[in-house]
Amino acid sequence: MKRLIAALLLGATPVLTAPAMAFDIGAMTDAEKADFGAAVREYLMANPQVLIESINELESRQAEQAAKNDVDLVAENHDAIFDDGHSWVGGNPDGDLTMVEFMDYRCGVCRQFNQEVVDAVEDDGNIRLIIKEFPILGQDSEASSRFAIAVKQIAGDEAYKAAHDALITLRSPANEDALRKLADQIEVDADKVIAQMTSDEVTQVLVKNRELGETMAIQGTPTFIIGQQMLRGVPRAGVASAIEEVREAM
Repeated sequence: MKRLIAALLLGATPVLTAPAMAFDIGAMTDAEKADFGAAVREYLMANPQVLIESINELESRQAEQAAKNDVDLVAENHDAIFDDGHSWVGGNPDGDLTMVEFMDYRCGVCRQFNQEVVDAVEDDGNIRLIIKEFPILGQDSEASSRFAIAVKQIAGDEAYKAAHDALITLRSPANEDALRKLADQIEVDADKVIAQMTSDEVTQVLVKNRELGETMAIQGTPTFIIGQQMLRGVPRAGVASAIEEVREAM
């Protein structure tokens, strides 16, 4: 009975000898169920580590299934992730590994780890980096993303990178005055960019990114996709280590 209880708690399929060929709690009488419950309690009280082991096993299986689901999501939405036609592409455009970052300029974690992302891409030298504008933290987040997208549409990729770098460190509210100053700083036409921010072209980029995020079940920033693997949040061992792990698995 103790081996059976341990096997059930750990999620294993118990091997039973005749005449008991299968375990069916539904076939028990009320008295048998009560005895079984008492036996389970007695076993757990004497062997509490088994409960911890079963929880760890459950969490491990859930993590493995979640990772598999994410790989499937990446494969199913490949073009929208890696070739949407509107997101900025930097790093090495011909790199053998693509890293995508869903980011929000007002996200504290995105700001904190931005330089780590930049350093990892530069140090590797063979990474194609894609930035997905994904404002989820309110008005300043959306204004910042609209500004960056408008800059890209008006002035191109280099101007976008300059805007991105300035916005990720912008401390003031992203109001019109601040954005006009930023436009002057990166030498783009402030009037054109401010007007473009509310255009349908900019709105469509945000709509498509938001729809993709919903499809991918992305609920926070930063979220990374490195190769075919999705990382929800900053990798515990760091961005460079996550890249290395993906490369080793390729």
